[in-house]
Amino acid sequence: MPLTHTTESIDIHDLPPIEVIFGRSPSMAAAREKLERVAETTVPVLLQGESGTGKEIFARLLHAKSNRSKGAWVKVACPAIPHTLIESELFGYEKGAFSWAYATKRGRVEQAHMGTLFLDEIGDLDLSVQAKLLQMLQDGSFMRVGGLESRTVNTRLVSAASKGLQQQVENGSFRLDFLYRINAVTIDLPPLRQRTEDLPMLIDYFLELHSKTFRYNPKPLSREVTRLMQRYGWPGNIRQLENMLRGYVLIGSEEFLSADLVASFPASLTRLNTEIDLSNPISLKEVTKASTQDLERQIILMVLEANGWSRRKTAKWLNISYRSLLYKLQSSKAAEFSESPLMNGIQDSMANLTQAMGPPKEVGLAGISPESVNLKGFSYIQPRTA
Repeated sequence: MPLTHTTESIDIHDLPPIEVIFGRSPSMAAAREKLERVAETTVPVLLQGESGTGKEIFARLLHAKSNRSKGAWVKVACPAIPHTLIESELFGYEKGAFSWAYATKRGRVEQAHMGTLFLDEIGDLDLSVQAKLLQMLQDGSFMRVGGLESRTVNTRLVSAASKGLQQQVENGSFRLDFLYRINAVTIDLPPLRQRTEDLPMLIDYFLELHSKTFRYNPKPLSREVTRLMQRYGWPGNIRQLENMLRGYVLIGSEEFLSADLVASFPASLTRLNTEIDLSNPISLKEVTKASTQDLERQIILMVLEANGWSRRKTAKWLNISYRSLLYKLQSSKAAEFSESPLMNGIQDSMANLTQAMGPPKEVGLAGISPESVNLKGFSYIQPRTA
C-alpha cells in the first residue's frame, strides 16, 4: 500500500558553516571526503566517534547534501526509548495490538519513507529489533506490531555509535550480519583533543552564536585561557566546549571558565613520565620522587594558566604560601615555566624574600594533607616516606 511521509526537511543553511564543521585537521578532511562521496547515494552509513564529537551534525549534513534532502529527516535516540517500546516506536502498531493501542500508529521507519532515518547509539538496540531492521534493509519490507500485512518503505539509514560495535558482536549483544548491513561506509569522527588546531575557529563560532542568542557581548578570551583550553583533554568533546562557552557568554567571567577547566583537572592531566630503564637495579624511592615532582609541575602550570599567570592567586588556590610557590618555580627546570610570562621578576622576588626571611622550608605535595591541594574537587595524596 502507498505510504505518505512527513514534509520535515533540513536546510543546509541551518547547520554550522562547512568550514566550522570540518575545520583544518587532516582527520576531519578524510571524514569530509568520505561524506561527499556517499552523500548522494542510498548506502547505509555508520558514524563512529566519542560522545559529543558531532555525529548528529554530520548525519544532518549527510541528509542535506543527499538527493533525499526534501524528504523526511527522522531521528531516533535509541537509549532514550525503553526496550519494551522500541519495536512499536520504530515499526508502529495496529489498533488493538495491545491493551493501550486504541488507534493505528505509524512508526519512525514509515515516517522516514523517501527520507533519512537516523538511529543514534544504535548499539543499544535489542537483538530482536536488530533482526527486524536487518530485514527492512534487505528488501525494504516490515510489519507493524500486531499487523498481518507486509509493508514496504524506501528509507536511507544513517547510524551513530560511540561504543565499539565489533566488541559488542564479540560479547553477543550485537548481530554481525546487522553490523555488515549498517556499515557499508564507516566514517570515524576524531575527538576534540586530536584536532586542537580547530579550537580557535570553534571558539569564535560558539561565542558569536550564543552572543546573538543571549544578546551579550563578552570580551574575547585571553591568550592564557586559550592556551589552557588547548592543553585540556575535552572528555565531552565539542558538546562540552559549546556548553562551557555558553556559560561564559552568560557569566562574562574568565575566572568562571578557568574554574570549569581546573575542576576537571584529573581528566586532562598528561601522563606521568614513567619510562624506566630496567637494565640496571632501580630505586623505587627515586622513581616515585621524580614522578611526584613531574605531577607537581603539571598542577602548578595548569593552575597558573587558569589564574592568568598570577602567582599570588595560584598560591592561594593551591593552599601554599606565596614564598613556597616562588621557590618551586625558581627550582623547577620545566621548559614551560622558563618560557612563560610569570618568570619575569621571580628571581628578584625570591632574593628579596630570602634576604628578609631566610631560605624557605621545602614544601611538597607529599607533605600536606588531602585538603591542602583542592583544585575544585581534585585532591592529590602522596604517602609520606619514612
